[in-house]
Amino acid sequence: MDNSMLGQRIRTERKKLSLTQEQLAERIGVSDAYIGQIERGERSPTLETLVKLASRLGVTIDYLLHDSLVPGDDNVIDQIRQLFINRSAKEKQMALDVIKVMFGHLENNLGKR
Repeated sequence: MDNSMLGQRIRTERKKLSLTQEQLAERIGVSDAYIGQIERGERSPTLETLVKLASRLGVTIDYLLHDSLVPGDDNVIDQIRQLFINRSAKEKQMALDVIKVMFGHLENNLGKR
């Protein structure tokens, strides 16, 4: 996880609400030093703190984490699997055909990986 991206997003949302680090910290029950460390990307917030931050800032956890998660291969496969849920066999085959054409194009133009 990229803590600096998460911290930047938290800082941006805090400033939109015209809150200081001290005010935000007081409202969610943590120290202002901890908020500073999170915003600078020096520390990861606990899950409990992340939930409190999202709630107080009026955003979703997904929004806060959007740029900070680095997807791995398993994550990409899971996303593809999610796209195929509730699709007909014909739609699934069409999507597979598109992927094959795309990979064929990449191999022809960029060389085999």
